[in-house]
Amino acid sequence: MEIIAVSSNYVPGYSIKKVIMDLHWGISAASRGALGTFMANIRALFGGEIDEYTMLLGKARNDALNRLMSEAVKVGANAIVDVRFDTSHSTITPITRFIPYIGAFIGSPVSVAEIVAYGTAVIIEKDLEFKSASLR
Repeated sequence: MEIIAVSSNYVPGYSIKKVIMDLHWGISAASRGALGTFMANIRALFGGEIDEYTMLLGKARNDALNRLMSEAVKVGANAIVDVRFDTSHSTITPITRFIPYIGAFIGSPVSVAEIVAYGTAVIIEKDLEFKSASLR
């Protein structure tokens, strides 16, 4: 089933027939591997965009949105309105930190990016009286 996701509170050309769930969400938590983190740290020394994190956050955002859409389909929605994203950051301590000798090299805290996509799951129907000129 195809689902429409929009950031507005309506879908042009459609009418909302039923609100299934006021707040529906999908979440993604992602981190870089040791090599990616190392490369990002090197880039950070010189300033500018850190490509490793840009790609990571882009993928996490898409994963969160895809999960939101999948969850909405499960409850019978065919659209999600008022889609928003929220991000946070946390640090976790890997288990390798507690292994003698190894922990000194690869036991540093790991940065985790968390992205939540949320919105209102609805059922929409084509509005037969809709005229595209009305958007102008």
